[in-house]
Amino acid sequence: MEFKDYYAILGVRPDATQEEIKQAYRKLALKYHPDRNRGNKEAEEKFKEINEAYQVLSDPKKRAQYDQMRAAYERWQRSGRPGGQFDWSQWTTFPGGVRVEFRDLDDLFGGVGGFSDFFQTFFGLDPETLFGGPGAGFDFGPGTRTHQATAQRTRPAFEHPITISLYEAYHGTTRRIEVNGRRLEVKIPPGARTGTKIRLARALTLADGTPADLYLVVNVAPDPNFEVQGDDLYTTVDVDLYTALLGGEVRVHTLQGDVYLRIPPGTQCGQVFRLRGRGMPKLHRPQEYGDLYVRVNVRIPTNLTPEEKRILEQVAARHKQT
Repeated sequence: MEFKDYYAILGVRPDATQEEIKQAYRKLALKYHPDRNRGNKEAEEKFKEINEAYQVLSDPKKRAQYDQMRAAYERWQRSGRPGGQFDWSQWTTFPGGVRVEFRDLDDLFGGVGGFSDFFQTFFGLDPETLFGGPGAGFDFGPGTRTHQATAQRTRPAFEHPITISLYEAYHGTTRRIEVNGRRLEVKIPPGARTGTKIRLARALTLADGTPADLYLVVNVAPDPNFEVQGDDLYTTVDVDLYTALLGGEVRVHTLQGDVYLRIPPGTQCGQVFRLRGRGMPKLHRPQEYGDLYVRVNVRIPTNLTPEEKRILEQVAARHKQT
């Protein structure tokens, strides 16, 4: 199995802060986003790779686990790689021999599924009971399951993260998962948010034959163009100086398609306009939408002609006199 250096993938130091990791991810996501690299398979794979790295390093629990494994792996390398292969077994988190693999049914906007074997092996499945976490009622040792209380009736449950793009969260999407040799088709509804759980009842069978529920925990990948706040979206649009001064229209990208926003004369840099109903659909109420807030960024020209400079100087002189 190939070891993944997630810090190197994001181009950050191992002691990077969460904010530094987030900034590095956003910069790379903007560069390799499938919407900007249509048909570029190399960029698509790079986007998936940096998304995978961010899924681990942005989660304190996963990052701590990864840091321990990374340190052990580096010690093994420095010692001359004894045994020929690194012992991965001590880091494997799969209980009861359960393995979950994800495959995309559709690749909307170059969807961000497709985690590597390295990720799925060590970070793909966390055991949890409905009574409050690992060990709270069940012992998930390899191939074993024990009750702490005979009166407990709740089956064990497992969670698995599944990452989708913001575009997929907006429109809804479909995933195919393979569990213990069975293929299941899962629909993710429009309006899904980070933390949304999709229950697959009795989807798993543990080593002792016990059925278990699988919860797919949705993570909506950060989007380089939009910021999500509840049901509302925020984006920034560049406006040239002349449009800001004189008024006009500017094209705004939305998740429903491009629209034109009217810019009134005298618009200031940082001014925010609301596009009603252009935000995220509301989960379980897909006919209702939040709003899209558009921040204006006024671009100042840098290559003025002598004539343009002369005219601006005249305008500036008149402005000072008033």
